[in-house]
Amino acid sequence: MLIRTATTQDAVEIQAIYEPIVRNTPISFELEPPTVAEIARRITSTLQCYPWLVGVDAQGRVNGYVYAGAHAERAAYRWSVGVTAYVREDCRGQGVGRRLYARLFDLLAGLGYYQAFAGITLPNAASVGLHEALGFQRVALYRDVGFKLGAWYDVGYWQRELRAPGPQAPGEPLMFDPMAPT
Repeated sequence: MLIRTATTQDAVEIQAIYEPIVRNTPISFELEPPTVAEIARRITSTLQCYPWLVGVDAQGRVNGYVYAGAHAERAAYRWSVGVTAYVREDCRGQGVGRRLYARLFDLLAGLGYYQAFAGITLPNAASVGLHEALGFQRVALYRDVGFKLGAWYDVGYWQRELRAPGPQAPGEPLMFDPMAPT
């Protein structure tokens, strides 16, 4: 699998991966699938500061994607990121998410980030298993926080250290350069 920085040209395939998740599952709390144009806008916006990576199979098709974003708005949170992963349905269970996340975590640590957080709608054994296999630990549970598809859902939050915090003030995290090799 080739791992590279996403481009707006990937928006069609990314939207095709994400659309059934939004439409048919509570995994995403979006109620309407975003359009291809909206996905392209999100890629462009994310890449201004953070990595968005795609995995590409031997046929040149996007088989999964991961990205990072701000964990929270306040300045003291700037060394922490929220992370997200989605894998094409026919590629799940093949290590795609694990390989994409591993590359994302390396990039984020190199940029100066210390902690990664992932929110998971529950139940979702596959996502919990992926995150815990990659060193995430559950740190919070929001009960009945989202209503979708006729039911209330909990969301758990998992945390993973990207690099060990030291006793001194950290340097500012760097912005991701989408033109740099991934």
